[in-house]
Amino acid sequence: MAAQPASLPSPTEFSDIAAANDDEALAAEEIRERLGDWRWRMNNLYKVVNKDGKVVTFKMNWAQEYLFKQMWFRNVILKCRQLGMTTFVMIFMLDQCLFNSNVKCGVIAHGLDEAADLFDNKIKFAYENLPDWLREIKKTKRFTGKMLKFENGSSIRVGTSMRSGTLNYLHISEFGKICRKYPDRAKEIVTGSFPAVERGVTFIESTAEGQDGYFFDYCEKAQKKQLSLTKLTRKDFKFFFYPWWREPAYRLDDEDTKLVAIPSRLEEYFWELEEKHGIELDAAQKAWYVKEEEVLGDDIYREHPSTPEEAFKQIIEGAIFRKQFIKIYSTGRIGDYPYIEGIPVDTWWDLGLNDAMAIWFTQTIGGKIRVIDYYENNNEHIAHYAEVLNEKPYSYGVHNGPHDLSVRDGWSPDGEVTTRAQKAKGFGIRFNTVPRCSDKQDAVEAGRDALVVCEFHESACSEGIAKLERYRREWDAKLGRWKDKPRHDDASNTADAFMTLATGHPMFGHRSNLKAKKVNTQRSGRTA
Repeated sequence: MAAQPASLPSPTEFSDIAAANDDEALAAEEIRERLGDWRWRMNNLYKVVNKDGKVVTFKMNWAQEYLFKQMWFRNVILKCRQLGMTTFVMIFMLDQCLFNSNVKCGVIAHGLDEAADLFDNKIKFAYENLPDWLREIKKTKRFTGKMLKFENGSSIRVGTSMRSGTLNYLHISEFGKICRKYPDRAKEIVTGSFPAVERGVTFIESTAEGQDGYFFDYCEKAQKKQLSLTKLTRKDFKFFFYPWWREPAYRLDDEDTKLVAIPSRLEEYFWELEEKHGIELDAAQKAWYVKEEEVLGDDIYREHPSTPEEAFKQIIEGAIFRKQFIKIYSTGRIGDYPYIEGIPVDTWWDLGLNDAMAIWFTQTIGGKIRVIDYYENNNEHIAHYAEVLNEKPYSYGVHNGPHDLSVRDGWSPDGEVTTRAQKAKGFGIRFNTVPRCSDKQDAVEAGRDALVVCEFHESACSEGIAKLERYRREWDAKLGRWKDKPRHDDASNTADAFMTLATGHPMFGHRSNLKAKKVNTQRSGRTA
């Protein structure tokens, strides 16, 4: 059931419209008869600037029409670029303010400049270009650079947060970007702005911006409910996904299509879309995609996703191992690379107690490192991890841990104060200690080098792979750029465990910047 607006006005409310001649009187009469039709108003009263820079009457496109008909109380919209979803919501909100009393609307953008642009070029422009007779009836009481308030008590305002007051409608533009670059602001929106629209309608729309943050979580949960046909409550998000291939404009004309050669890797990609997802593309669509990818590179997954999974699988901006994973995917080094019996399995750890404990499992085969498994947990003692190792069907070689194995703490159920390495030995895990790099950037560079020779078993390492892709630099909101140092989040332990591998594996012992003793390469039988 779609969310409904407040009561619509009677056409007789506009009986005092003056007309200069009979033709205008006839036109006014026709308009009066249609003003109670919500959809008609949306498609006939409002002006916008189109992609060619021309002022035209707003008409809902296929994507906007679908949202208009199917909207819920909470709507999360994952989309490709240039579908006009924000324009639609701005017109929708303005219409609700004009034709209903005491309606409160709020719009949140990811920056002040973006908020000002939405207000000036969407809301203000549409209002100022209404028919003169309608603006005479629906006058503003307050008109500032970020708010329109009407004499009927309705209002619409924009900003980068929306905490105070009660709202009937809330729109959050590019929420994925807010979650990625400004996590504190995203939390403020969720904890402060959402409660303000408790009984109203919320729109969250964005392109994908990586696999973390509220936007990703809301999309994941809403999509699962959609796939399972779960009946939604008014507090559940309804999932909307708009892929590039549904947009009629995203295709080349016949003459240009003939000029485009499709690379073999994209031929395979289009084949997989059809075989795995039932997405059949014609020649003009394929040609359009080829040319777009030439400009956007791997950012095309974010800008023009074919599936929701693809949108969030894109390698995020600021990712420390971005280039390495582009190469890994393009060379097919994430796939079916399982455990091979008879070859010892080495483990590579990042140690923590309250933080996550992360472990990579590898086999060295010729000049390649086969990453066959990944495990993490938190708030567990060493006995738990010894049990995990023993439950796996591997014959172990060397267990490698970081420098803090020598830390003396209460890392045991009985609270005994001893080193972590000593405690682990008591449970059958004999660690080789990999010395710490004096400079974190050295460890990062070692990680990049190691990824060049790694092959990942996708099903067993999916969680670890996702976190390595998410491992990124800290964002400096004040300066608007990425800092040099990595961000500490749930991907940090995963990356640090991998950098234990990168700085401690015998294949990389030649690195001159590492003052490390060689890893003990003596292979033994199963040690845990």
